[in-house]
Amino acid sequence: MKKSYFKIYKPYGYLSQFTGEKDDLLLGQLYNFPKDVYSVGRLDKDSEGLLLLTNDNNFKTKLLLPSSNKWKTYWVQVDGEITDESIKKLESGTISIKHKGKSHRVARAQCKRMDAPTIAERTPPIRVRKNIPTSWIELKITEGKNRQVRKMTAAVGFPTLRLIRYSIDDFTIEGMNVGEVVVLNSPNT
Repeated sequence: MKKSYFKIYKPYGYLSQFTGEKDDLLLGQLYNFPKDVYSVGRLDKDSEGLLLLTNDNNFKTKLLLPSSNKWKTYWVQVDGEITDESIKKLESGTISIKHKGKSHRVARAQCKRMDAPTIAERTPPIRVRKNIPTSWIELKITEGKNRQVRKMTAAVGFPTLRLIRYSIDDFTIEGMNVGEVVVLNSPNT
């Protein structure tokens, strides 16, 4: 079997899959992918950024196994001017989130403030409230629970407005446009 690898800059509103309901935006609308590829991890419909696709299960496992400690970097626009205290809490590994109906304590993370990235405006744009500022953080995690980043920022009082996965390990969206698909050679992990 020929191994296939793709890097996608997933647009907002797309599902990280090939099948769905009639009006769903799906990955197959971005590119004519081989029938046997699947996503390495997922991004929810409201999130944007890096998505890797492959038919190589070993590659997928090396990137996703929690014991492999592969960092996933997210650019997160939050509601409000984030505080130093909240950044420390995001890094601490003390936040508990709900996952599959149970309480899950997240692993330690890395977090820092960042300037707003130079990226395309989202369609539709995020909601704007004139009296409440927004701020951006770079959050790095090694886990990938369902909506984990959103749950973490909400837990410290700064709900996520826009979420972009910038990288998984050494794979990034650097230089890519929203909706772009790049065919990769046999990548090393």
